[in-house]
Amino acid sequence: MMTSFAVLFLSIAIIESMAGILGNGIILAASSSSCIGRKTWPSYDMIMMSLSLSRITLQCWIILDLFLTIFCEPSYFEDNLFGVIKTVYMFLNYANLWFGAWLSVFYCIKVTSFKHSFFIRLKQRIARLMPWMLLTSWLCSFTAAIPFAWDVYSVHNNFTAPLPVTNSSAMRITRKDNLGLLILLSNAGIGMPLILSVVSSVLLIWSLWIHTRRMQSNASGFRDPSLEAHMKAIKSVCSLLILYITYFIAFTFLLYDLFIRFSTPKSICIAIMAACPTGHSIVLIWSNPKFRELPARIWHFTKCPI
Repeated sequence: MMTSFAVLFLSIAIIESMAGILGNGIILAASSSSCIGRKTWPSYDMIMMSLSLSRITLQCWIILDLFLTIFCEPSYFEDNLFGVIKTVYMFLNYANLWFGAWLSVFYCIKVTSFKHSFFIRLKQRIARLMPWMLLTSWLCSFTAAIPFAWDVYSVHNNFTAPLPVTNSSAMRITRKDNLGLLILLSNAGIGMPLILSVVSSVLLIWSLWIHTRRMQSNASGFRDPSLEAHMKAIKSVCSLLILYITYFIAFTFLLYDLFIRFSTPKSICIAIMAACPTGHSIVLIWSNPKFRELPARIWHFTKCPI
């Protein structure tokens, strides 16, 4: 039986997902318009298009999953519907983590001023490597989601389905036996993008902080727009890193099924997972004039008296 707090947080998750669809739709439209008429697409726009498209699909899938869970519970676990929904759900989550990691890597390569030969080579080759990096991310996400389609995890019994009291010990044994392969593939699917995102974000913050301190020591006392831009960039990167780690933690809790179905902690994790991509898109729109320009033009086109 679903508690009132669980209903509240699941409702919040639906609202957050709808807001995320709107924000990521703005990013997708702005990035796509920049690629129209070009023979070669910019690496940044390719990342943003992949990231926003995967997030729009993920947030639509979250809304569908929540509606089916709440209003169609008896048929939700029939005819392999549950396995299909969870497989696609995991695939989209893995892709979201990978594309977020590549965004952090791209920022790090383009913004940092490290003189190491490795960074110099990456700056020169990032445009050619980016399509292959994104394609590899899709393939890795698909591979990590395969166990859910193979029923390795016994999804119909163990993921969110209620466990009978009389068979709880047998279910735990089955779950323990079937969990090994899933843990191995899942750790490979979510561990690498986390490492890439954290390392690249830390290097970027370190580089920006060093450059900002140098600018502060050379400042003449007047307001320096370049210094403010660097401080804004540091805040933006820190916000993105915090949202990424928070999303990763909530996703890990749901992946290993640490909470019972319809419980308040599980509903909170779902609400957090819906909020982080939305917050991430808001930070991206706020920090990029190109993304802010599109909503302003739409608002001006509607000729709203406000």
